Amino acid sequence: MKRLFSAFNTTAARLSALYLVLFSVCAVFLVYYMTGSAARLIVNETRAAVTDEVRDLGMIYQRNGLRFLVREIDRRSRRPGANLYMIADNTGRILTGNVIALEPGVLDREGWTERPFRYARFGDDVDVIKDPETAPRALARIIVVDSGMRILVGRDLGEPQRFREIVRRALITALAFMAAGGFLIWFFVGRRALQRIDRVSEASDRIVAGDLSGRLPVSGANDEFDRLSESLNTMIEKISKLNDGLRDVSDSIAHDLKTPLTRLRNRAEAALAGDPKGTDYRVVLEDMIGEADQLIKVFNALLLISRVEAGFSKQTLDEVDLAAIAAEVCELYEPLVEDAGMVLVNAVEGPLPIAGKRELIGQAVTNLIDNAIKYGARPDGKITLSASHDEHAGTISLAVADQGPGVPDADKERVKGRFVRLDESRTKPGSGLGLSLVSAIMGLHGGELSLEDADPGLKVVLSFPAAKP
Repeated sequence: MKRLFSAFNTTAARLSALYLVLFSVCAVFLVYYMTGSAARLIVNETRAAVTDEVRDLGMIYQRNGLRFLVREIDRRSRRPGANLYMIADNTGRILTGNVIALEPGVLDREGWTERPFRYARFGDDVDVIKDPETAPRALARIIVVDSGMRILVGRDLGEPQRFREIVRRALITALAFMAAGGFLIWFFVGRRALQRIDRVSEASDRIVAGDLSGRLPVSGANDEFDRLSESLNTMIEKISKLNDGLRDVSDSIAHDLKTPLTRLRNRAEAALAGDPKGTDYRVVLEDMIGEADQLIKVFNALLLISRVEAGFSKQTLDEVDLAAIAAEVCELYEPLVEDAGMVLVNAVEGPLPIAGKRELIGQAVTNLIDNAIKYGARPDGKITLSASHDEHAGTISLAVADQGPGVPDADKERVKGRFVRLDESRTKPGSGLGLSLVSAIMGLHGGELSLEDADPGLKVVLSFPAAKP
């Protein structure tokens, strides 16, 4: 019951109640307007019919006199479904017709009656006119002839009244069913909505408490609640990944940067502890500068990754040619590859239009070629850049392949993380941030980074969404 009352505090319940009231008011107004218009139409038709009757009777009176008029009224009053006819003397005593009793004061004025009056026909109980609820009502015209006699010609108004009563009962019944149906629909739908809101609140409380593994419930109905839950779950998933990445970065910094910092300290300490005259301070300082430069590169890479993940917006992407970027990077790195004893082959043919940031994509391709030089070096080796366009999937892919030892399948996802290096001995230069930066750049562009076997070697594929024409 408490939950039922709490539902009335929701916007949906208030809107439902407001719409129900508004619809009811409009329906009542419309029905009363229609019934009133129909009743007025029937009354006007009644007046027209009575006027025609009076005109006919007046012509009969003028041609044949009062006696023949009385005989004609008596004849007409005996027809089945006849109108109301009555002749009374100057004292109000009824002489002939099909009316035996009238509401007092009806015959006092000549012309149309001001309002519908109560009456009783022959065969009815005279006392029926005393009950305003059940007495029949009529509209009539009173005519006074020269002798003071009064002639009443009228018509029963039972049809408009019955019409009004039928419409009113139908309206009350329809409103009752509408209110009951609206309440039942609101009760079941609103209660279900409240239960879903309660589940969302419980899940939100757990997430706020720090449990980022929890997710908002999705019922599968694909309604507003599901779409909101899916959007929030996507946001929570991203926040969880960012937190995990931050935690991994903190752990990696503690492990990977501790060694070069320790070397810096040890060299400085050894230089200070040695013979000032015999120590080659210049050599020590150059080594320390080299170590510091390496640390600066690591921090620059971390800052660039953070900038890519948080500092750019997809609205800042421009249309660029992936083939032109690949050609520029190959031209820059071709001497370095030759110095390493290998050949750089550019098999990318353009144009390959994509939406992206030119400098970031160039940085990604540069990192891949750098890794291929460091980890794929072999005598007479080859580094190949190739591209493909999948029109069905709407993607353009750029691949960098080497002929080195490759990456085991079990580590192909792990190497995308920060500070992850398969060279456990750390004999190879690098910080383990190259593929992590490439992955962040692909995430910004809505693309995908994948590692495949080149047989032999490793093939790294960058898949970008093709630019829309």
